[in-house]
This record gives sequence, C-alpha cells and structure tokens, in this order.
Amino acid sequence: MLGAIAGVRVVTPPRALLGRYLQPGDPAALQRWLHEEAPADARAFVVSTDMIDYGGLIASRAPGVPAYVAQTRLRDLAAFRAQRPQATFALFGTVMRLAPTGVPAIGAAARFFAAGDAVDELTQYANLPDPPRTGEQRALAAKLAGRLGGVLDAYLATRARDRAVDLFALQLTAAGAFDRIVIGQDDAGPVGLHLRDVAALRGFAERRLAPERAAIEPGADELGMVLTAAELAHQARLVPRVRVRYSRDGGAAVQDPLEFAPIDATIAAIVRACGARRVEGGDADVDLFVQVPDTGAGDQARFVAAIAAEAGAATGPRPAVADLTFLAADDVPQQRALTEALIARGVAGEIDAFASWNTTANTIGTALPEAIAVLAGRATGTYDATAHAQFMLDRYADDYAFHDFARPQINAELSARGVADHTYLLPDAATFAASENRAALWPHALDLLRSIYPAYRDMGLTITLPWDRTFETELDVRLEAPVRR
Repeated sequence: MLGAIAGVRVVTPPRALLGRYLQPGDPAALQRWLHEEAPADARAFVVSTDMIDYGGLIASRAPGVPAYVAQTRLRDLAAFRAQRPQATFALFGTVMRLAPTGVPAIGAAARFFAAGDAVDELTQYANLPDPPRTGEQRALAAKLAGRLGGVLDAYLATRARDRAVDLFALQLTAAGAFDRIVIGQDDAGPVGLHLRDVAALRGFAERRLAPERAAIEPGADELGMVLTAAELAHQARLVPRVRVRYSRDGGAAVQDPLEFAPIDATIAAIVRACGARRVEGGDADVDLFVQVPDTGAGDQARFVAAIAAEAGAATGPRPAVADLTFLAADDVPQQRALTEALIARGVAGEIDAFASWNTTANTIGTALPEAIAVLAGRATGTYDATAHAQFMLDRYADDYAFHDFARPQINAELSARGVADHTYLLPDAATFAASENRAALWPHALDLLRSIYPAYRDMGLTITLPWDRTFETELDVRLEAPVRR
C-alpha cells in the first residue's frame, strides 16, 4: 500500500507462505521464492529475519527452531544477496518480548507454547528486575520458577536463542552481507529480562557498525513499513526533514508502558530508521503532529487548528497525525476526540498521514512512512491520490471505528455467549465474531468514506478477522477516483 502511494511496485511473497497466527510461515519455501520468483530487476529487498529464521514474529517467541538452523537460513539469505549485488538489502528483526503469545489452552492452541495459565506467570517473572533487587522480588522469582519448572527453562532458552541469532544477523551485516539492519524491542517496558538482550545487541552494533547501518530501538510490527519508507525516500533522492509537534507541554516525556524509552526517544529512532532527519526549525518537509493523552481543551483546540492550517496551505510542511490517546486505557471518549475533530473541521482527508493504535512505535511507524511515501511520490511525479485515500480510509476505519466501536461490541457479544477469552477463538466463535465484525464495521467505514472522501466511490470493501481473535481486523479498501472535468 505504501508503494502504491508513491507509484513504486512492491512485490511480496504469496500469503500462504507467511503462516497464519499460531501456524508458522515456511522459511524454506520463502527462500525458494526469493531464488525462483522474486523479480530479477528488484532494486531493494526488505526482509523480516523473524520470518526467514522461524516463520514469523509469533513463531520467534516459541521454542522449536534451533539456533544453528536459524543461522543457516541467514547464511542462505546472505548467499542470495551475493547474487543480487546491485540491490540493497535491509533486514528487520525483534528482541523477544517479555510476554509469550497469550492464548487459552483450548482447541489447536492447547499445543502452543505456554498456553493457558503459564503465560501470566511467565510474564510476571520476565517483568521483574534482572536480577531481582529486593527480598520480596527474589522470593517471588523463586516461587514462580518453582511453579513454572520446565516451561520457564524453555522460555529462557528461547530468549537466549533469539539473542544469539540477532547477534549473528548483526555480525553478517558488519561483514558486508547486508546493507542495514534494524532490531526492534517487541512489547517490553523499562524493566525486565529484555534489558540484557538490548544491551548485548547495542554493544555489538556500537562497536562494529555505523549508526546508519544498525539500530536497536523500541517497536516491532511497524519495521517493515519503516524500511520500505526509507527505500522509497532513497529512490526519490530525498532525506525528509521531520519536525515533531506535541499536543501539549510535556508530551515528549510520556512513557508508553510497552516500550523501554519515553515516546520522544522512540519517535527519534523511527525518524532515523525511515531515512529522515529530525529538525526543530521551520525548514521541515513533514510536521508530525503527536497527540498525547490528557491534552486539555485549550491545547486540543490549538493543536487541531495548527493541523488544519497546514492541511490547507499551498506551501510549507505537510501534516502527518499520530494519535497516541490509546495510551489512556479504557478512555474511549478521549480516543475518539481527535479523529472526530479532524472530520468536523473537514481536514481528515487533507492531511498526509494518520495512525492511532497499539504502541507508540506502531503508530509513529505507520504515520511517518505513509507521509514519506506521499512525499516521495510527489517528488518523482508518481503520486497516486487514490492509493493514498485507500490507505487513509483503511486507517480511520481500523484505528478509529474498529477499535473504538466494533471491537468492544464484538467482545461484549462473545462474552454474553460465554466466550470470555478473545485471544483465540474456536471455529464457531470465530465464525460468529467475523460475521459480527463485518456487520458492525461496514456502516462505520461507509460513513467515514462519505464524511472524509465524499468525491470517492466505494468499489468494494472486504472486512475480515485475519486471525482467530478480535485484537485486529483487516480491510481491503477499493475506491474509484473522482472524475475530473
């Protein structure tokens, strides 16, 4: 979708090779696809090491693939890269998050690593200081270790494996096998077992690699978009200048509980990873407007007015909006306010980017790459306004309508039917949830289309629950561009 905005063809492997939720992807088939079907004239490759090594992000959190197998797969990737010397290769991977993938021990999920009660106990153990600092913490660690037994051993071995494989990917990059690598810390706050992993990886990167070739930073899900945006900017011969504007004083110091650094540090890291540079003065290409929780009415009004002024300006920086009010957990009115204000001002369809869900890194790493894709497309004369509108409507329908309206309704209906855990649904519950999701989200999406892009026509809107849970939805938005007379 990012490539379409910029008018650049992005080719991806067949979806069947990428796995689905608890079913890993197929690394061997992906290597064959690279060798046999990836376009011979591709100028850049953006590769998930979690997918190449283990079969995906969720698979990277579970035991099963030995370190030597994952390292062999990275060597195979390096050998493939040697056959494509004219293309750039950018890798992204993750430091394993603190919590295992949480699923109840039912159906096929009962065979998944740490399903059921063990997830909560492992998460509690992993979030303790490493090593525990107080007698109470040491006692709790010992109690949890005794209860978890071999499950804890497997969890710690998996963390150690992932760290070793991430270090190996850094070593290959340092030896010239790949052009750059970004390793994101998947969901983990400022305390826990992950800090040892981050320190080891950062220590190696700082000794052996230039900052533009390696970064260890908060985030995970957004890294493919971030590196794609960096390549779009590179091909357009741009180094985008990004200015950050918070909705209130003190916004930079807000702490996302799922990240190990304040949000301003996360934002700075993503700006760099996108191939952009941060500026403080007036010569910016993108103004990244960041809405933080607990923004007062006066600050909110000034913030929205500033966005509207830039959206309507013929020159100057373009506005990209990242709404982090989801950090105010369970405060749905606060989470709805900015989107509804942008719609009311008539500028929701005039800004260059919008995102608002899950973590700071996820949101910034969606909004900023979108803005860079728009910038690159305009610079090269290949910008596609319809692709841009489709991306934007997808975000408003997902980050606003699904999470603020449809998802709470579906969860309530499942609970009323006796399905209290929504992280893994058995077939009947999954079918029911998918049907209810379509019924609930469809009218919201069409209302958003009429309110934000009234000149566009709906040419088909597919709504699914891609995994057997209610945490995310997937939309395939197809719009017909307005006729120009």
